[in-house]
Amino acid sequence: MADDRDASQQTEEPTQRRLDQARSHGDLVKSSELQTLVLLAGGTLAIAMFGRTAALELASTFRIFLAHPDQIDVDSGGLMALMRELMGRMATILGPLFITMMIAGLAGNLVQHGPVFTFEKIKPDLSKLSLISGLKRMFGVDGFTNLFKGLLKIAIVGAAVWTQLWPERGGLSAVLLQSPAGVASDMTHLLFKVLIAALSAMAFIAGADYLQQRFQFMKRNRMSKQEVKEEFRQTEGDPVVKAKVRQIRMERAKRRMIAAVPGATVVITNPTHFAVALKYESGKMAAPVCVAKGADALALRIREVAKEHNVPIVENPPLARALHATVEVDEAIPAEHYKAVAQVIGYVMRLTGKLKPN
Repeated sequence: MADDRDASQQTEEPTQRRLDQARSHGDLVKSSELQTLVLLAGGTLAIAMFGRTAALELASTFRIFLAHPDQIDVDSGGLMALMRELMGRMATILGPLFITMMIAGLAGNLVQHGPVFTFEKIKPDLSKLSLISGLKRMFGVDGFTNLFKGLLKIAIVGAAVWTQLWPERGGLSAVLLQSPAGVASDMTHLLFKVLIAALSAMAFIAGADYLQQRFQFMKRNRMSKQEVKEEFRQTEGDPVVKAKVRQIRMERAKRRMIAAVPGATVVITNPTHFAVALKYESGKMAAPVCVAKGADALALRIREVAKEHNVPIVENPPLARALHATVEVDEAIPAEHYKAVAQVIGYVMRLTGKLKPN
């Protein structure tokens, strides 16, 4: 997916949507060294838990071949029975080891990217059969890089293992003089030490390889500026269209407010910067309701419409600013402004003769 794009244009970090698309196509951060590390750790754990018992059982099983080979029945029926019994015992002895390593093998993938179900990687792809592409992979930069990594891994792991085997060189010859149980115990102990050393070396290699694989993954999924814009348009919508829709909505809201001004009871002004039109019907409304509000040009338009329809206009700068900031259109005024607004509406109603003075 990322190979067909111009790498020189891919300057932006991939978005989460691009990373999700890569995951759906089977493009993941996958380190074979990390998988090997987990598998090796599983093997070491299996040996720590079952190694000694398995070694003793194997020694006991094969003792007859070394101590009493003359007791082995070699006719066809006896040999087949011996093989069946031997295979059954081997499965019982080594089964826990193999099961633990199988679980570790699965965990090696899951710890890197979780469960992924995709058929993209198993789809037929004739381009993979290209001889030229294969030679480029083998003898190109990636091929030599992988060769160098392989040799470096062998050297590091080999050196770690050698540090454990070299001090034991004097005692290896004495192993032949021990009992089968002693040989199994010593070999298990030595194997465990070797695996711990290899595990330590592989931890360093796996960490470095995982960081490199993640870097390569992020690099091949980088996006151009145009791709980022296109994705934003697909997910969030075209900014130009959204701005136009927002403008249309605002214009419609303004027209609705202006249309509601003639029915207002009073317009409270700043007097030039703010205008808030309130409507109140005694006995029908619990509190005055804001039917229109605006600042600057819109405030001027509200005042003009109010004058055209003989709606009283009251200048009260503090109240106008407070109402404009705290009340929305079609909402009742807040309780803290009841007293001030009641005084204004009472004054207007007395002025228009709708309320008789006390």
